[in-house]
Amino acid sequence: MRFIFADSLDMIDPAFDFQADRMGTDREHYWGDVYPHEFFPRPPYDGVLVSRGVVGDERFPGKYPGDLMMRFRRVGARAFLRLNHRRFSQMSIFGDCGAFSYAHLQQPPYTPAEMLDFYADGQFTHGCSVDHIIFDFNESARALKGGTEDARRRFDLTLENAAKFLKLSRSLGRGFIPLGVVQGWSPASMAHAAARLERMGYGYLAVGGMVPLNARQIHLCLDAIRERLSSSRTKLHLLGFAKAEQIHEFRRHRVSSFDTTSPLRRAFKDARANYYHLAPDGGLEYFTAIRVPHATENTKLKRRAKASGSAQEQLQQMERMALEMLRRYSNRRASLDRTVDVVAAYSQELLKETTKPEAANGSAREAMAAAVRRTLEHRPWESCRCRVCREAGIETLIFRGSNRNKRRGFHNIAVYNEYIKRRVQ
Repeated sequence: MRFIFADSLDMIDPAFDFQADRMGTDREHYWGDVYPHEFFPRPPYDGVLVSRGVVGDERFPGKYPGDLMMRFRRVGARAFLRLNHRRFSQMSIFGDCGAFSYAHLQQPPYTPAEMLDFYADGQFTHGCSVDHIIFDFNESARALKGGTEDARRRFDLTLENAAKFLKLSRSLGRGFIPLGVVQGWSPASMAHAAARLERMGYGYLAVGGMVPLNARQIHLCLDAIRERLSSSRTKLHLLGFAKAEQIHEFRRHRVSSFDTTSPLRRAFKDARANYYHLAPDGGLEYFTAIRVPHATENTKLKRRAKASGSAQEQLQQMERMALEMLRRYSNRRASLDRTVDVVAAYSQELLKETTKPEAANGSAREAMAAAVRRTLEHRPWESCRCRVCREAGIETLIFRGSNRNKRRGFHNIAVYNEYIKRRVQ
């Protein structure tokens, strides 16, 4: 089972100065930054997925700044992602339309021919057909029953686009592998779509619409799909697989690949389980990164200081003390209790909610202090041998600013990749 990382310009500045809290000298966005596969000695995934909706174009803006969007289209995905070195020659480059980005539209903004031009120009190895995401889900619907009028329209449109896409894709030659996208409003409708795509001639299917479903519902869909497919050799790819930590549960469906950005996103989107650690049994365990926000930049802290009349200088002093104590603790020059107290004193300014009773605020402070204590007691940055933790140490566990948080995301990707190798492959 191959782990494909869904990229969205996720890069870090390798020269970031933790003590001064600033970028490296003369750093340039993109040009001076690095991708995870550049940062680590070995790539922490088997390939990269790029969505056209993320890249964007003149008609449908994405997340790429205009100059980088133009560069991507000009030099191709492999050069843009810096995968043109021979050590990355075996890595796949998957592409899809980015159906979430245009879910609100009546029609996808791209035709099958336009997507194939995008894949050809970008030198993608794999490309998904043009789909239109379906958010309805009714696990009890049988055959092609159920589904709203809009869901059925999107279902038909996705299959029509897949038929056109497959026919046109032959012009790209054997070096390009087309994937037919499965969409549906129920396990039965998704199975029907998969069977149709297989009969069209697709040997690789990409199952979409997985993000809002829970693990049990995804199992139902994959069971139904496998039951309807006529060949066990037909490959399955899971698009945007948000249940990345549960991937070992899906081996029985003979999934060939999946893409996710979950390990990186968890580093700054999850309030508690935002640092991955490989347990002795090969499973994943999680620690809580320690929040030390910028006193002069954090919106909530600035609002709190203004409302309470507390001095901004006092918050800055508490911020400096929290960072100093964490670094001293890391060097075994401060006690655990004292470090937790100093960090908690600053963090409570962030946690305090004036609309909640003091008991609720007190519970939040206690939970935060307990999470900080567990992280510091275990010192997980010392037992991790990834480059992030070896170079940054405890800074990896400090929740503060994009470069620290994305570094922790890089660490999570590396740990997750090792987890995949041990538990799934």
